[in-house]
Amino acid sequence: MRVPDVNAHLHTPYSFSAFESVTQALDLAAEEGVKVVGINDFYSMDGYKEWSEECGRRRLFPLFNIEFISLNAEDQAAGLRVNDPNNPGRTYISGKGLAYPVILKGKEARQLAAVKAESNAQVERMCAKLNSHLDAVGAGFLISFDEVRDRLTRGSIRERHLATAVRLAVDAKCASEAGRRALYEKLFFGTPLKADPANRAAVENEIRSRLLKAGGAAFVPEDPKAFLPMETVQRIIEAAGGIPTYPFLADDAKGCFTDFEGDLEKAAATLKRRGFRSVEFITTRNTTAVLERYAGYLEDEGFVVTFGSEHNTPALEPIRLRTRDAEGLTEKLREINWRGACAVAAHQAGLDSPAAGEELILKTIEA
Repeated sequence: MRVPDVNAHLHTPYSFSAFESVTQALDLAAEEGVKVVGINDFYSMDGYKEWSEECGRRRLFPLFNIEFISLNAEDQAAGLRVNDPNNPGRTYISGKGLAYPVILKGKEARQLAAVKAESNAQVERMCAKLNSHLDAVGAGFLISFDEVRDRLTRGSIRERHLATAVRLAVDAKCASEAGRRALYEKLFFGTPLKADPANRAAVENEIRSRLLKAGGAAFVPEDPKAFLPMETVQRIIEAAGGIPTYPFLADDAKGCFTDFEGDLEKAAATLKRRGFRSVEFITTRNTTAVLERYAGYLEDEGFVVTFGSEHNTPALEPIRLRTRDAEGLTEKLREINWRGACAVAAHQAGLDSPAAGEELILKTIEA
């Protein structure tokens, strides 16, 4: 049997996404033949109900996941880059196979709400600084944080939403391409826009890079309150019924690895010591050879291994997975991903084995 295609990590408009809606994401998954799909939003389980219902309409199997940015004090003190290549100690963590209906409550629910509120507050501070910049350069418009929240988000506000709002404001103000280019040049302190103004994703990425990231006129450093300790994030995920999962970056475009991930055997041993038994990869970041080596080794070491595409940028790319140097996954990688999805599905449903998870998935998608 050729195993079904799986994409276990998809962001939706409940955080930030290339998709305009959950239905668009799942329609594309169905069109591309991807049968198992995992919602994986930052700090949010708000999309689970819609994800579940819309997957049911398309005979897709839903995985319920979440993502956090945490801080490991030990790695930070050592200056160790983990899976954020620019910030030592800062560590992205996913939770896989959370309970649905949602069961999170009490202390852990309050901690999740607090970190989500702080993340939103950081973007609100950034919006205020952005407006100071827009006023100073005479842009002729300002960005309303309340309108961004109400029109562009489902409650979780990211800096990418501000970039979208700026692009929309420039488009509304300038009817011609020449006018838009002139306004962007003003916003960028005399530096011309490099992107094609018709390429929405490229324009938003350039706005974010030039204005909102470190060194930009509207950059606001994140408050330490926005980063829960790694152990706290793990407890929240477990309290929500999920599996704490470490997202590997593995090789970047130059073939480089972070300090933590360069020694695979050491990284695996450290993850086990820290209580991780599940890992994931965003496959477009990696070459096939590296992905096969890392994923194969980690599965052999007893980790649940899953793959995804994120889709947390404006670029609308295929949902069917591929690597950086190939248009699809090898059979070895597809089978690793399938076995991982079956293990997550079993956990999510309270079943006792990956084989039971496989049976559940097949029953759902073949009904």
